[in-house]
Amino acid sequence: MTFWFFIGIVAACLTMFGFVPQIVRMYRTKSVTDISVVTLLQFTLGVTLWAVYGCSIGDPILIGANIVSLSTLVVALGLYFHYQQMHRASGFFPKEV
Repeated sequence: MTFWFFIGIVAACLTMFGFVPQIVRMYRTKSVTDISVVTLLQFTLGVTLWAVYGCSIGDPILIGANIVSLSTLVVALGLYFHYQQMHRASGFFPKEV
């Protein structure tokens, strides 16, 4: 295993699980009032395009890491819209900044 291959694996792991702490926080607090949906959508588009690029050059690490990242972002977006809807249904409207 070369040094750069190891760097790629570490970078992929950090990226793949980068949103897991945010997902855990959303799930525990049942709140998304301090979450930016624009950021989630931007990262979702970014990792989707990286996965497509990985497919075009045939890089399994790039493909795999971005598919896993995409999966965590889909979970985060699902929680965001679920809790956003719950808060709106309960009459809770966060103060806009």
